[in-house]
Amino acid sequence: MQALKRLRVLYSCHGLHNAHNCMKGQNLYMVSNCGVTLSKSFTFSSKHTGRHLAVSNLVDGDKVDRTLISSWLWSRNLCTSGKHDHHICWSCGSTSVHLFFCSSCKVIQPPSEKASYFEVMNCEQKFALDTQKLQRRYLELQRTLHPDNFSQKTPREQEYSENQSALVSRAYRTLLKPLSRGLYMLELRGLRLEEGTDAGADPELLLEVMEINEKLAETRSREEVDAIGQSMRERLRDLVEEMNLHLNKGDLQSAKAVLIQMKYFTNIEEKVKEKLTEIL
Repeated sequence: MQALKRLRVLYSCHGLHNAHNCMKGQNLYMVSNCGVTLSKSFTFSSKHTGRHLAVSNLVDGDKVDRTLISSWLWSRNLCTSGKHDHHICWSCGSTSVHLFFCSSCKVIQPPSEKASYFEVMNCEQKFALDTQKLQRRYLELQRTLHPDNFSQKTPREQEYSENQSALVSRAYRTLLKPLSRGLYMLELRGLRLEEGTDAGADPELLLEVMEINEKLAETRSREEVDAIGQSMRERLRDLVEEMNLHLNKGDLQSAKAVLIQMKYFTNIEEKVKEKLTEIL
């Protein structure tokens, strides 16, 4: 803890893009995710939105926990991002409830049954995703929602933390890879690929896949295995581009046909990795 007369808090434009409108001149109590509340209110001023918040009204002896400030900023960021579900907060009864926290009391909420994985990860619902941005979002959410942060909270909050953290993990894993992302996008549109069947697969594709699998099983040369793996990666890159075009056009049947190919070639790619391990 540190005694301060004045505190300047750095923050990002994304995290507090409404700081100038929402916080200027307001007296606010800052509440952290770990259940600590400052004993007095502070006046926030924002001269340059996206640059800093100047916290005044501090007097000699006031102590501010830096982790408290950070936690408050994080909870505000998560409360202002994502779709508003118009649910009622289980803790305070407010209707200002977003995906993860209540905007009013900052208490964690149960996972939304309506939010898509794209909404959970704050991504546009499109096939061509910035996976680096997706990973950053995942790490940010897990740092805030991790059950360890709620060890001193009520059993209900601990349960919601575990459920929210698990939801974020599922969303991240699904959207990270092109194949699972494409399958999920088709599911959102009412189309599913049947597991363990060749329904809808082109006979020529099945023959090609069978020949590649036979060649992979017979070869003992690392160079040949590498060549098969490189070929699969190139095919998958082309299919990813095709998939993106079909989804952008709304051609779901063509997108489904591409996904069938992606499933087969992704499976071969995994077999290539296993084969390389055997050779080593």
